[in-house]
Parts: sequence; structure tokens; C-alpha cells
Amino acid sequence: MKAIRSVFVALMIAGSFVGAPASFAKPPVPPALPPWVAVGPQYDTTHVYVAPEDFDRFTDSFVATFGGSKSKQGVFQVTPTPSQTMSQLVFTPSGTISVFGFKTPIPWPFGAERSGYLVTDMDAAMKSARALGADVIVDTFPDPIGRDAIISWPGGVNMQIYWHTQAPHYDALQTVPENRVYVSPERLRKFVHAYVKFSHGKVVSDVTNAPGVEIGRPNDTYRRVRIESGFGNVTVLVTDGHLPYPFGREMTGYEVPNLAATLQKAKAAGVTVLVPPFTSDGRDAAVVQFPGGYIAEIHANAAK
Repeated sequence: MKAIRSVFVALMIAGSFVGAPASFAKPPVPPALPPWVAVGPQYDTTHVYVAPEDFDRFTDSFVATFGGSKSKQGVFQVTPTPSQTMSQLVFTPSGTISVFGFKTPIPWPFGAERSGYLVTDMDAAMKSARALGADVIVDTFPDPIGRDAIISWPGGVNMQIYWHTQAPHYDALQTVPENRVYVSPERLRKFVHAYVKFSHGKVVSDVTNAPGVEIGRPNDTYRRVRIESGFGNVTVLVTDGHLPYPFGREMTGYEVPNLAATLQKAKAAGVTVLVPPFTSDGRDAAVVQFPGGYIAEIHANAAK
């Protein structure tokens, strides 16, 4: 009987190993990381749409404010359906912008994207964005110098992804601008999770009680998240949408060495100061409007 019991126990033990879950047999395979597709922050261009009659006045005022130079101006089709737009790049030490002055009606949804990100591999970038929950609102299409698409991240953050047939070479920036992204509390987690994975970025600060003066509400606080990646900087402003004008309309914040000196040059070039300088989070900041209507934040490190 003792021998029979021993055989039975041995069979039970053997059976337990045969029926063991596969996870005990080998470790789980971690999900593949999204590919690195960023090129550099100088290739993260803010998209600015102005009327054709304001085009030169705007680009002149932008260069007068920040310094830099312009690319050759031309008229192109940059959408997948028929259209014609004036187009020009403006290179400054504080950031690069792509300027469009449509001579025809603007096909939807162009004009609602905040920026264009140059990527090393268009197909890999699009596959990664889709896998991370981005909505592809304009699928990949050819343009005169490469390929483009427009995606929308959770929270309704629209941006262009682009690739050039011949890799461009822009000078490195002296200071890296910030994409200023306004989202609701409900979409914050999904946006940050998806964007950080896509960009291989990192959250460098998450302040739940940031001074409300930064969004035009000096008596309140709000949540502010800062992200850095190979594409550049993103500041996420988490609000209830109760924003006094012009907050929420500034898509980019440009860092300069001296705010007062920059504003002096800006005003001489026809720029209007919408929000006078204020100090918060270790920097002096203001919000301005350029000829043609473009609104931007400008900031500098506060004097110590």
C-alpha cells in the first residue's frame, strides 16, 4: 500500500508540472518599444496660416522679433486634394515655423494642425502612432518634397507628421520652443501616455498647483506637465476650458535671452502685446499677436 501511495504522489507531482501555465515555463515577452523616429527640435515647425496679403508682413515681423532668415517663398499644393498656397519656412534661433497663405479655399482639416514633426521613417511613425491610439485624420499622401499625414492624439491634439525625400539640414536652435497643449483632466493621462511613448520622451515636471497667472487666472491654480523628447518640448496645460482670451490660442512658447529686449523689437515690428509681462515658474513671460493674427507666448529666464 505504501508503494502504491508513493506512485500516486509521484504521478500527481508530474501532472502538476505538465499542467502548469506557460508563464512558469518561460518569462513573458515585453511589448516592443515604438521606433525612434525623431530627427531634432529644429525640425518641429509650428504651422502658421495667414491671409496672402498679410504673408510678407507677418514673416518680416517674425524675423525682426527673433532674428534669423527665411527660405525661398513659393506657391505649392501641400494637400492631397487640389489647392494652392504660398509657403515659406522661417528659421530663427528660437524656433522654426512653416507659413501658409492659401490662395484657394483650405481643404479640411488643414489649418487645425498645430505643428509638423519631421520623422526618419514615415511608415514606422504612422504604425507607431496608430498603435498608441492616435486618430489618423489625413492618411499619408505625397507632397512636392516627400510625404505627409495629419494625426490627432487623445485630447484632440492635431499635428502633421512629415518625411522628406532628401533629408533637410537646419541649424541647431539656440533655445528650444515649447508646444503648448491645452487638454481636459479627462484626457490628460491618455495624451501623456501615448505621446511620451511615441516620442521616447520623459515627463520632467508635473505640478498639480501651478500658478493660474500662467493661464490668465491669477486667483486660481491648475495642473501643468512638461515633457522633453527628441522632437522638442511640450507643455501640457490641464484646464476646465474657462480661459480668458488669448490663452488657449497660443500654440507655441518661444524662449529668448531677454524678454524686455525682444518685446521692444516686436513692438517696433508691428506686434501687439496681448498679455503684459508676468513672472512665474522662474521665468518672465508675455503673450503677443503678430501682424496677420498669429498669437504666441514668449518667455525668458527670470532675473535672479
